[in-house]
Amino acid sequence: MDIFLLYQYIITAILLLVLLNYLLNNILFKDSSRFKLPQHIINNSPLISVLIPARNEEENIKKCLLSLTKQDYKNIEIIVLNDNSTDNTGKIVAELSKKDSRIKLYNGKKLKKGWMGKNYACHQLAGYARGDYLLFTDADTIHFPDSISSALACLLNYKLGALSVFAKQIMVTIHERMIVPFGSYMILCFLPLFLVERSKNPLFCAAIGQFMLFKKDVYEKIGGHESIKSEVLEDIKISKRVKKYGYKFMIFDGRNNLYCRMYKNFSEVVRGYSKVLFAAFDYKIYAVLIVLVLFPAVFLFPFIMFPLGIIFEWPTIIMRLVILQVTIILLTKIIFSIRFKCKAADILLYPFSIVYLMLIAINSICSALIGEGVSWKGRIYDVRNKDEVILVNDSDYE
Repeated sequence: MDIFLLYQYIITAILLLVLLNYLLNNILFKDSSRFKLPQHIINNSPLISVLIPARNEEENIKKCLLSLTKQDYKNIEIIVLNDNSTDNTGKIVAELSKKDSRIKLYNGKKLKKGWMGKNYACHQLAGYARGDYLLFTDADTIHFPDSISSALACLLNYKLGALSVFAKQIMVTIHERMIVPFGSYMILCFLPLFLVERSKNPLFCAAIGQFMLFKKDVYEKIGGHESIKSEVLEDIKISKRVKKYGYKFMIFDGRNNLYCRMYKNFSEVVRGYSKVLFAAFDYKIYAVLIVLVLFPAVFLFPFIMFPLGIIFEWPTIIMRLVILQVTIILLTKIIFSIRFKCKAADILLYPFSIVYLMLIAINSICSALIGEGVSWKGRIYDVRNKDEVILVNDSDYE
């Protein structure tokens, strides 16, 4: 068999498997808003500690806190850690705490050696929490009134030790629209969600730090954030520890429970994804290079081969396979766009978003290995030593 034809058969087979998993995942990725608490929990509601690490969040923190004070689940305490902010974050929280006694403000300690900033902030927050459940959420999230009650209902219904709810991502600029959807899209394409729920293997796990709910005793038994203190991808790493210790963990679609706008311009998009992409492969250069070859081979090359096949009049069998490949990819994007209400034009821009993602991945490698390091929230970390991250700069340039 011709090598090029064999290549087309292999790519088509891969995409058919991706499509099958994608369709199944769209069923298994449950909408968290559909879950309601039983009456006996409503009548005797346990205390939930809502924990918010906040560093230079003056643009977001008020909206986040106001949305949390309007929850239909009333037995909550809202604890904000002002992580050495240089803006008005602490002042805003202090003013709101005077109006609602459930809001409590603590000033963060100086970052300890070997810790990532957010991990240390979450560790401190857990120490202040009094609740039976710990909900870690980001300062740039805005919650619908039932976001907490729905999440607790999910956790109790499936008898989970912890869960993560994926917010609806607000995307305005073209840079956001090109990159931000990839997180959820890749999970739906490649992660078998039925194994996330049923398998005890930590390999089958995903999470997002924007919303993570733990039973307090589970959080303590897995070692909390101290157990992953030097990890850049703290959300995924701590979710794997939940499964490692024998507890059940699931992810849910929270598009009807909360939303978030992670980035607002080109600089923020590049910095944010440069922080996480190389970290997703544990800073193993061979692993990310393999993906940088295979990923475009599956998701980008079919769009290039289609016009080339027409121009050079490739054999019918090859063109049929290429058309099938393009159709499968576009079908997944159409389903994704309908479910998450993305712009229709972004479907056609998908090939460009792949190139965009690859360039940021390359920047992620260069920044970590030969550049300034991993930067976030005004802090720069040297991650070249896998055993310990080193804070090399702590400024307020954001």
